[in-house]
Amino acid sequence: MMFAIEYYIGLILIGIVAGFASGLLGVGGGFLIVPFQYFLLKYIGVEPDVAMLISLGTSLAIIIPTATSGAYKHSQKLDNIVGPGVKLGIFGIIGSFMGGFVASALPSRILEIIFGLLLLFIAIRNLLSRDKKEKEAKFDFNFIAIMLTGLFVGFFSGLLGIGGGIFLIVILTMLLGFPMIRAIGTSSVFISLTAIGGTISYIISGWGINPFPYSLGYVSIINFLLIACFSVPLAQVGAKYAHKLPEKRLKQVFGVVVLYIALKMLGVFP
Repeated sequence: MMFAIEYYIGLILIGIVAGFASGLLGVGGGFLIVPFQYFLLKYIGVEPDVAMLISLGTSLAIIIPTATSGAYKHSQKLDNIVGPGVKLGIFGIIGSFMGGFVASALPSRILEIIFGLLLLFIAIRNLLSRDKKEKEAKFDFNFIAIMLTGLFVGFFSGLLGIGGGIFLIVILTMLLGFPMIRAIGTSSVFISLTAIGGTISYIISGWGINPFPYSLGYVSIINFLLIACFSVPLAQVGAKYAHKLPEKRLKQVFGVVVLYIALKMLGVFP
């Protein structure tokens, strides 16, 4: 299959937008990388089921270097994030591995709906977000909490091709009593590990089945290289601007954009 120039331009734009948004808003880029890849792949004629699995698998592969870069920066400024992040990440790898295999067995329409509902949750959360006061921990950060949290978030990470930080940060801050900045740092360590398990599962499940050229299973090498080359450095640019713009306004604009993508994934818009 020969790719038109607009396909390469599309991949570069995905990398720029997802990377900048990731750094600007302190979130992983998977929630943007997955739907944008999916729309682009369908545009060039890839079958929806295959397009969705390529989008999910490749998104997780891209998250590995992006999250690792963020985790390294956080570890230089924050103490006591590597240990909790690794402990959660060990179970996250297992959960993500399982989630990836479940995704490969589901129809694309089911995955579209699940992903659309996730985006809807993110959009509403950002549009309605208020300044949060720290809350007391409701559960101890013990082995059971670590195992259940890691497996739960990891499973949805693999199923939806995202890092899972949007779920983990909520659990760490609201249920386990982590301060927000420590939760973000711990999440970045967790994501960098969890994405590995999901990526492996998509490589295995798509091996010899995926007809898309230049791929390892359901991970597209071309998509990975072009998007990651721009998303990783643009995340640093976005992080700089995050300190110059009002956070509430950023979240509102971000929420509107994600709301549109969510409704498109759910079929409200053609």
